[in-house]
Amino acid sequence: MTYAMSRASIPAFEVALNALGACLDKGAAFAVAKKVDPSVLLATRLAPDMFPLTRQVQIACDLAKNGMARLAGVEPPKFEDNETTIEQLKARIAKTLVFLQGLDAAAIDACAGKDVTFPMGPEKKGIMKGGEYLAMFVTPNVYFHAVAAYAILRHCGVEVGKWDYLGAIPLTKA
Repeated sequence: MTYAMSRASIPAFEVALNALGACLDKGAAFAVAKKVDPSVLLATRLAPDMFPLTRQVQIACDLAKNGMARLAGVEPPKFEDNETTIEQLKARIAKTLVFLQGLDAAAIDACAGKDVTFPMGPEKKGIMKGGEYLAMFVTPNVYFHAVAAYAILRHCGVEVGKWDYLGAIPLTKA
């Protein structure tokens, strides 16, 4: 049995985005317990030139939905980048997950050897074969921004650990 691109990506992105949502839940609980305005968490960044938590979540979602849409040959939904609360960020994650679940797996799998053109910033474009685009651009970027969001929460004192980041990975019982 071949391991299809859709099978290698959509379930993994679902786990990662659900884990990100659960980490945001812990952030919300932390804010209540410590009497911290949640907007402080959302505006926190690890370094002055890095994006804050809100933007990290937005980008993780955008990379998953836009990348998989390109592979499926469909237009992705456009989400406004106007979230100001943890609940709004969780709603963005939920909308992203619904979109991913509705994609045509066969179309994604058929794109492995086809050229995919994608933006690399405001002016540049990249072109890669679908399989390489998924493996070398979309997947590492989704995880980069998810881990940046996790690290911001951890930096703020939210008690999240490796299993929170990994999420509910499907384990086979031995």
